Amino acid sequence: MTTLKDKLPPVSQLGPFIALAIACTIFGLTTDNFFSGANFALILQQVMVVGVIAIGQTLIILTAGIDLSCGMVMALGSIVMTKVAEDFGIPAPLAILLGIAVTAGFGLVNGLLVTRIKLPPFIVTLGTFNIAFAITQLYSGAQTVTSVPDAMLWLGNTFRIGDTPIAYGTVLMVLLYLGVWFWLRDTPSGRHVYAVGNNPEATRLVGIPTDRVLLGVYVLAGAFYGVASLLAVARTGVGDPNAGQTENLDAITAVVLGGTSLFGGRGVILGTLAGAIVVGVLRNGLTLMGVSSVYQVLITGILVIIAVTVDQLSRKGAR
Repeated sequence: MTTLKDKLPPVSQLGPFIALAIACTIFGLTTDNFFSGANFALILQQVMVVGVIAIGQTLIILTAGIDLSCGMVMALGSIVMTKVAEDFGIPAPLAILLGIAVTAGFGLVNGLLVTRIKLPPFIVTLGTFNIAFAITQLYSGAQTVTSVPDAMLWLGNTFRIGDTPIAYGTVLMVLLYLGVWFWLRDTPSGRHVYAVGNNPEATRLVGIPTDRVLLGVYVLAGAFYGVASLLAVARTGVGDPNAGQTENLDAITAVVLGGTSLFGGRGVILGTLAGAIVVGVLRNGLTLMGVSSVYQVLITGILVIIAVTVDQLSRKGAR
């Protein structure tokens, strides 16, 4: 007999949405301006870059990998697209595609090293983190690119729903999440990502090319980092060579808080969006309360440890 408990999603899937509701309730009761359309729009605008990076990070973690290079690859993409437009007068659409091609290329390198040479993703992406950082600094001369074409800034513009300004970049982030959610849930190639993360050897034995799936995931993740590059440029109005140094940890935090297992094979992409928003809500709410940023980082770290602990305990309970 099917019970109500059997019909409910696992706690790991509901957890991020429950945490988001609790955080919003607490800050709504303790601050004056938290429950306003403008404040929620600001939170979404603040998390849109990390949110899109976290899409790629989720795909990689679903395959039981991890990508430490994502933030610096994003920064390199933003420098490439802004600097080639400034130095060579390349039209903005082509410059954007070049930036995304560079970030996807880094994904390809990561994927080849993981699938062909069988290096651990942690080591590979730690290495490409440093390579991307060095190339970014050398190519930019450690200088911020300020002459940015207007077309690269469009996603930072806003439109109004009532009195609430909504950034076009926020809409793009939500659409990307919905698209990836549909792909992972309703297409064979999306389900292969879960299969590789659950049991790569069994997946290979049923005829699914696991290396090809992994390679495709890393390249696709790199392309998402390129989109995040464009969002970063649109939000700040510059190409910043010093960006991306903490976004890798922020993205992993969003994925873990969103209920995706670090051991691969389990997770819902919309949970990652909720995880990113939870981090944004915490930082926004604590700022409104006048809490130091040091304590914001402390609380975020505690939440990550709790989320990983819950994941580990749930895995043991399922055995």
